[in-house]
Amino acid sequence: MIIIVDEREAVRAGYSACFGREGIPATGLCPEEFGSWVSSTTADDMHAVEAFLLGDFGARKDAPGKLKARTGAPVIALSEARSLDDTLSLFASGMDDVLRKPVHVREILARINAICRRYRAETEGARDAAIQVYGDGRDPDVGGAPLPLPRRERRILEYLVQNKARRVTKTQIFNFVYGMLDEGIDENVIESHASKLRKKLKARLGYDPIDSQRYLGYRLMVD
Repeated sequence: MIIIVDEREAVRAGYSACFGREGIPATGLCPEEFGSWVSSTTADDMHAVEAFLLGDFGARKDAPGKLKARTGAPVIALSEARSLDDTLSLFASGMDDVLRKPVHVREILARINAICRRYRAETEGARDAAIQVYGDGRDPDVGGAPLPLPRRERRILEYLVQNKARRVTKTQIFNFVYGMLDEGIDENVIESHASKLRKKLKARLGYDPIDSQRYLGYRLMVD
């Protein structure tokens, strides 16, 4: 899930719709809502956020420090300014990247994925060769070749790879795939998606790489 923060409702709605067309849940928050959300949201809900896109609002440069105290999700500034000094100031505030508008959401997703790859390389060492995900709409490589997957199954696999050192709950996966504010879908749908995904991974790898335990959730176990 992507969180977009901007003073202008049209900007929030526009980017949310564009991400939605790419199959990525996104929610726009005004700056006042954002401040209270950061301080009050649960750790599980915070963990479902893939990135924060910060548009124009007064306290934008204070946001990275507050966010990084609670999450490792990338924090990216969307800038309309053409000033080098402003760009450098945004980086100095703790932004992971600064993008000049207009920018296509696919480029934003690619940059989010690049930031996450660098972080995982720094903290975990070499990437597992058996399953490689991209986070930008491309199908994953499984067993050395692309594995075509429906959007929801691909997103579940991306989340499991991102969290391969820990077990994640059905609710956490649902929040990542569908968004935290979607009340029109039963989270039990994740069980069906995960079952189909496991069969495809087993057919490709020769074993089931997803360990699931009732009430505890799912964990990626790659040989």
